[in-house]
Amino acid sequence: MAADVQGRIRAMMPAARDELAELVAMRSVADPRQFPPEECERAATWVRDRFAALGFDDARLEPTPDGSKAVVGSLTGAHPEAPTVLLYSHYDVQPPLDEKAWHTPPFTLTDRDGRWYGRGAADCKGNIVAHLLALRALGDHIPVNLKVVVEGSEEQGTGGLEAYVAANPDVLRADVILVCDTGNAAVGRPAATVSLRGMVNVVVTVEALGSEVHSGMFGGPAPDALAALIAMLASLRDADGNTTITGLDAGGRWTGEEYPPDQFRADAGVLDGVTLLGDGTVSDMLWARPAVTVLGIDCPPVLGSSASIVPRAAARLNLRIPPGIDPAQAHAALESHVRAAAPWGVHVEVAVEAEGAPFEAKTDGPAYRALAAAMQEAYGTPMTMLGQGGSIPLCNVFADTYPGAEIILMGVEEPLALIHAPNESVDPGEIERLAVAVALLLQSFDDAH
Repeated sequence: MAADVQGRIRAMMPAARDELAELVAMRSVADPRQFPPEECERAATWVRDRFAALGFDDARLEPTPDGSKAVVGSLTGAHPEAPTVLLYSHYDVQPPLDEKAWHTPPFTLTDRDGRWYGRGAADCKGNIVAHLLALRALGDHIPVNLKVVVEGSEEQGTGGLEAYVAANPDVLRADVILVCDTGNAAVGRPAATVSLRGMVNVVVTVEALGSEVHSGMFGGPAPDALAALIAMLASLRDADGNTTITGLDAGGRWTGEEYPPDQFRADAGVLDGVTLLGDGTVSDMLWARPAVTVLGIDCPPVLGSSASIVPRAAARLNLRIPPGIDPAQAHAALESHVRAAAPWGVHVEVAVEAEGAPFEAKTDGPAYRALAAAMQEAYGTPMTMLGQGGSIPLCNVFADTYPGAEIILMGVEEPLALIHAPNESVDPGEIERLAVAVALLLQSFDDAH
């Protein structure tokens, strides 16, 4: 049966590439300041129509509280008394960032060196296509009851689907939830993600003067807002690169699969001679300890700047936190730290953009055992369990709303995919193998009937 599934999915891969090309061409960035909202509407409609064609007769677009629309639908399987499996992914994507840094057009799926390039090819439109392939391979005999949700604002972190689930708990209630928005340690090495860091995003604004003043006439005694901000940001790490936010434990240890340093250096594109940060292992630093990143700074650009003292500057910070740290505690610690680090009495404002709790999966249920067998069959090698530095706040909402559900995180993403960066891509073999694994996992429920 596994060979039949694999053969059917392989035969459908050329058509799957065409579908992914259609999806990637839709510039579904859920930020109307950057792209027209109609692009998200087009993507949502495309996804709804594909699932409706598979028998999800009630497939529809559900508005969520942040203004985005989620594709929602259900399908009764061959055994109505069987468990219910929810398939999750998202159709919105990150903005392309610097289009000049792309080797190929960001919204045109392009074949290059055996991979398919384009924004969203891996995160997360490749996962949508994998779900469609899996269901088409099973045809009319799907032993489980299915639900689907494909959200439209995951990348913006505005919480539309999280609020929708809390307000409509029965719509997506399921026994097994496949969150297909993560991936493997490397191409061809299957993994389930069992730990996610939470996050706190803040914008720190510093003010020191009423306006710009001449650096020659006032430089020296006049406080410089940009220099103050730089000093505050520098206090967030020690000389080894460890995050040093007062009140947050930075000594955690990861006990699962290790991330080899040489592989990490290659995956991250670390330049020769540049050292890795922190006094722990790569896995410790990624999955067991808090990590702060400066995402952006508002200040005069080099080109066009004048000989003036900067009166006001701001930085956007992203703090990732491992399981065991509450996001409210992390936010309080971060705000207290930057305020305490502010020199010269400058005025400081800290505005919270988003918070998300870390997540730790329970992995001792029957769906995880069935997944391990399906992954072994699909990839030809045993499945491992990994942490991930990214955050998916929805997982905690699922866990709180459906405490008896098994939540499984998997997907087509892997380090070479460069998700969120220029030149995002997907290995088509990952789409094919994930589709096979999902199909075999769903098929495994037939054993009970």
